[in-house]
Amino acid sequence: MALLGPIIKTALNLHETITATSDHVVAQRKVLEYLLKTAKSTSFGLYYDFNSVLEGDDMEHAFAKAVPFYDYHKMDEQWWSRMKEGKPDIAWPGVPNFLARSSGTTGKKSKTIPVTDEMIAAIKAAGTRQVSALTNFNLPTDVFESEVLALGSSTDLSEENGFTIGEISGISASNIPEFLDSFYRPGKEISSIDDWDERVQRIAEEAKNWDIGMLSGIPSWLEMMLRKVMDYHKVDSIHEIWPNLSVYTSGGVAFEPYRSSFEKLFSKPVQIVDTYLASEGFIACQQRPESSSMQLITDGGIYFEFVPFQPEYVEQDGSIFDDAPVLTMAEVEPEVDYALIISTVSGAWRYLIGDTIKFTDVEKAEIKITGRTKFFLNVVGSQLSVLKMETAITELQEKFNTSIKEFTVSAKKIDDEFQHVWYLGTETETSEKELAEALDQSLQEANKNYKVARNKALKGVRVHKVQPETFAQWNDHNKKKGGQVKMEKVMDEEKFQAWEEFVSSL
Repeated sequence: MALLGPIIKTALNLHETITATSDHVVAQRKVLEYLLKTAKSTSFGLYYDFNSVLEGDDMEHAFAKAVPFYDYHKMDEQWWSRMKEGKPDIAWPGVPNFLARSSGTTGKKSKTIPVTDEMIAAIKAAGTRQVSALTNFNLPTDVFESEVLALGSSTDLSEENGFTIGEISGISASNIPEFLDSFYRPGKEISSIDDWDERVQRIAEEAKNWDIGMLSGIPSWLEMMLRKVMDYHKVDSIHEIWPNLSVYTSGGVAFEPYRSSFEKLFSKPVQIVDTYLASEGFIACQQRPESSSMQLITDGGIYFEFVPFQPEYVEQDGSIFDDAPVLTMAEVEPEVDYALIISTVSGAWRYLIGDTIKFTDVEKAEIKITGRTKFFLNVVGSQLSVLKMETAITELQEKFNTSIKEFTVSAKKIDDEFQHVWYLGTETETSEKELAEALDQSLQEANKNYKVARNKALKGVRVHKVQPETFAQWNDHNKKKGGQVKMEKVMDEEKFQAWEEFVSSL
């Protein structure tokens, strides 16, 4: 019988009650004011005259009018590059100790995003709030004194030009709150192993020595790890190794496409809790069991703005027109796709993070990620978001009683006509023709823009089946394995050609 569990659960429940945000509009105004006051004497703050913004009656709109949109390349070239040379007080006071390497890139040209002490504190606070919110779910008390296994990037961070560099999950793991340290697995030694396969092998070897109640990580890599553990110990369910496993905090991608294959690994119920941790900060996490949506962390060092994600405001490369309308928390509407703009305690300003979201509950500030600004498939006006694609894939799984955990798609010109070419990771015996017809029909029923495109410029849909492991092999081929790496759902013509050549070579 759990002795500490009820005590810990009560303490966490109290923490969740105390830290809960009741008015997200007010919380956001306070965050913006703090950001502006703190950075007003930096090079960025002086250039855009933050003092004047603070003195105005309408701080939010004065800020939007004074500062243009920035993407990574513009922010890095004009501001962060000077900070990376060691110059202080550029976009945030002082010089940060950490740089987060974007999980989407590798090698010498990796994007590196500043991570200040204030951001690390904000991520810790958000992580604590996420754990506290678990008391809202119907979980056994034993889980609150079990251990947490986080499968992220290596905590063996590199040192370069005075900065400590790694992926945000590795930086976060190396700075976990002290009260969680004794519960954290796989522990610092194994977490520091850079080679993903070696790290997973060590996890498999040590698995029976741990009492894991919670898991955290990107679904594709976590599933591979769980299968490795099960194969190593020759068991049919992960619960034979970790009987108290009750919670999985997912992140990075939508979980639904993985649900059916994950459930085959479990012999007991496991609560799925969604999170949204990016290289730029901890943005949102699921707070209640009644909704699968995530609540924006509106008091955690990030100020949010929202641009309606419509063709007239968005370039083909995913960038936003300078004169695009921008909304605050007080102005957004439910069920509308928005490009997310953030300003942070790490010195990112009106920064296009690259994700699109929609509000499912404005008052509660609850959202769902609908895709990437660059991953919208709109070459011929189909306006397909990743969320709509994933919903169609989920329907496909249900219709044919199969599993499709990964996919990628591109608009390809075949015989002078555009077609959507899909690659589905599945072992189903259903024909590619049947899959294409069902996928096409599902998308037409769910998206009027897609239906119009299918009757005009989009002349066909093709589906190719590949083995599910092909996607992991592609990431490995591109030296992007494990950690926070995610498969690109939509590829441009050049990358798609490389993908098809890779698939043909297998």
